[in-house]
Amino acid sequence: MHGGHEHDHSNGGGGPLATGPAGVGHNRPTDARRPVQWQTPHREDPPTAEEGRRAETDLDLVEAAFVEGFLGASDATSFLRLARVPFEGTASDGAKLALLRVEVDSVADVGSITPHLGGASFRYDPLPARMVSRRKRLRLVYFDGQKPRMLDLAEALSLAIS
Repeated sequence: MHGGHEHDHSNGGGGPLATGPAGVGHNRPTDARRPVQWQTPHREDPPTAEEGRRAETDLDLVEAAFVEGFLGASDATSFLRLARVPFEGTASDGAKLALLRVEVDSVADVGSITPHLGGASFRYDPLPARMVSRRKRLRLVYFDGQKPRMLDLAEALSLAIS
């Protein structure tokens, strides 16, 4: 009996103050293999179903690290080899591709638009300085024998090496 009532104050362990094992990262989800953070890349077009299936977790963070390393590399060709970017490959449609150049653009979002009800018009608002977002956009330009093809890092890494 304790303080006028009779029950155990234990939290599931051996004694009144003991606790059961919390497990790996007790504040994490039970599936510890999944990353805690997910980033959505800034894209001009919505991803296709195929791109969605092969999307890499935190892809925009991987691309940002690639851009940072590439821009600082004294030997761009060796950096591309270390990153396993194919110089020649075959696209999913069977086209043979050859890497021509790596393009890095600096992008700053300085305004936002909000569509009005019905979607026929929109409202534009310039962003205050603290809300302006800056990022670098990466494109790997391959030639398919007729025209250049712009690929992102995931697309280039998925080429079948020839």
